[in-house]
Amino acid sequence: MIRQLLLAALVAAPVFAQSVAPSPAMPRVEPAGGTPEVQAPVPEVGDGRGPQPAGQVPNTTEPGRPTGTPGVPSQASNPAVQRPANTTPNPGIPLTSRGQQSAEEMEMFRALNGGRIEGRISIPDRQAASLIQPDGQDWRQFHNVTLAWVGGIAVLGMLGILTVFYLTRGRIRIEGGPSGQTLTRFNAFERANHWMVSSSFIILGLSGLNLTFGRHLLLPLVGPEAFTALSGWGKISHNFLAFPFTLGLVAMLLLWVRDNIPDRLDINWLKMGGGFTGHGHPPAKRFNAGQKMVFWMTVVGGGLVAFSGYILIFPFFGTNIGQMQWAHMVHSLLSVLMIAGILAHIYIGSIGMEGAVDAMTSGQVDVKWAREHHSIWAEEELARERAAIPAGRVAGAD
Repeated sequence: MIRQLLLAALVAAPVFAQSVAPSPAMPRVEPAGGTPEVQAPVPEVGDGRGPQPAGQVPNTTEPGRPTGTPGVPSQASNPAVQRPANTTPNPGIPLTSRGQQSAEEMEMFRALNGGRIEGRISIPDRQAASLIQPDGQDWRQFHNVTLAWVGGIAVLGMLGILTVFYLTRGRIRIEGGPSGQTLTRFNAFERANHWMVSSSFIILGLSGLNLTFGRHLLLPLVGPEAFTALSGWGKISHNFLAFPFTLGLVAMLLLWVRDNIPDRLDINWLKMGGGFTGHGHPPAKRFNAGQKMVFWMTVVGGGLVAFSGYILIFPFFGTNIGQMQWAHMVHSLLSVLMIAGILAHIYIGSIGMEGAVDAMTSGQVDVKWAREHHSIWAEEELARERAAIPAGRVAGAD
């Protein structure tokens, strides 16, 4: 039986070989250069074996390319799909240290296309899902460039003006010297409130300027450790001193708003230059036009600075990131302008004018000083004292 099976296999072998041999009528297709001669086997399909349909023949036999997926022509073989080079710099993309636009920033800028990137979160606060928002580039440009220029020009410019004025005009003296008689200019409560506002503003201003200029000016001088400590304490003081500063502004408004209403005397005071040029002194009541400008700058400007600052102290409390960026721009811009204006106020109230500092230290000012700079107010106060003191006492004397 075995011998018969072997004989049958030998007889059938030539016939089977002829059935699978290529026909002479069918031309042989030679493989392209670099293309393997043997076609890759059809991938298996089924559960757990990918999404390829059953019986699909691979579309490529090139090694290293997945089978069963559409072939993607390379940019080298198809010049029509090559991406044109970005030869025009986009002004919205920041430059690297070499003056070139960052490739990562360029790709991100194209991906955003004016929108924002958000992630998925499982907490109710949707603000936490915001990863990147393009408006932040405008805020960064303002903080790093615009604010630095405006603040530098305002503060340094005011210091330069005051220096030139002092060198040319000198200190404004009391004509003929002090008289020795005094008038009560401010009571204890007014002086205490003034010093609370002024001391808070000085620390707030210095700590705020450190946020903009400290890294460039202070860090090289004191080193990273001291700069870190100063900035940390400055941040804490900046946040907490905002509350007494705001309280002092409210008290200041209630105390002095009646005496700071503009009137016609202010126009004449401005026309005469406030007595800073020449030797004439225009008449004024308790506050002249210059002091009224400082008052409204402090109350209105300080109020806006405080309000915008509270938006930053309590982030996302009824605001979004865009509104907080606007709050920061208003806060910082008004702050540097106020610092420049207060520098002039400090100069006039200290070294710039003789007898002015006494108003906020002892509260008593010389009668001759009062008659020169606040003549109407001085006569009203002297008349009130004459009516109150007993006969025989020198009017206006201590």
